[in-house]
Amino acid sequence: MSQFNTGFLEVICGPMFCGKTEELIRRVRRAIIAKKQVLVFKHQLDTRYVKRNLMSHSKISHRSKVVKSAKDILKKITPRTQVVAIDEAMLFGTELITVVEKLVNQGKRVIVSGLSSTFDAQPFEPIPSLMAVADRVDKLSAVCNNCGKEAIFHKKLTNNHIDALAITAKHVGEKDIYEARCRQCFNLD
Repeated sequence: MSQFNTGFLEVICGPMFCGKTEELIRRVRRAIIAKKQVLVFKHQLDTRYVKRNLMSHSKISHRSKVVKSAKDILKKITPRTQVVAIDEAMLFGTELITVVEKLVNQGKRVIVSGLSSTFDAQPFEPIPSLMAVADRVDKLSAVCNNCGKEAIFHKKLTNNHIDALAITAKHVGEKDIYEARCRQCFNLD
């Protein structure tokens, strides 16, 4: 790697239903048009809609590699890889921070998307830590399901007393489990 071949970290974050995966796919498609060598990853726990591809809530999809852990991403990277896209970063936990740092230090453009907070509005690692060292951060908002205002939170609809930071397949949900909420509506419940 040349001393001038520096990497670049982009973080796309926000609540559920704000278009994070859709924006990730848009950036991946632009990199492909620019004839870059791109690898896209998703965690095996994300089985919404389809098991193999990234799929946004609006049904926009892109092929991806399914991995069990952040370290598995490193095993799939080749010297030719220029762009690495990682969806649903929170499913990888804090191990992803070290992996992303290695990729950026190798001169890769790394695009990461994920929730910045849990359904109870607590910081959801690794996104906050990645935001702190990112070259670019885009925090998106959704539309509040209650009032239609800008929504920066999401709320779990069922009250089955699960830990907001515990990562299991049952946490990965859709509109039947979560709703986007503005600050006011989030605090009303």
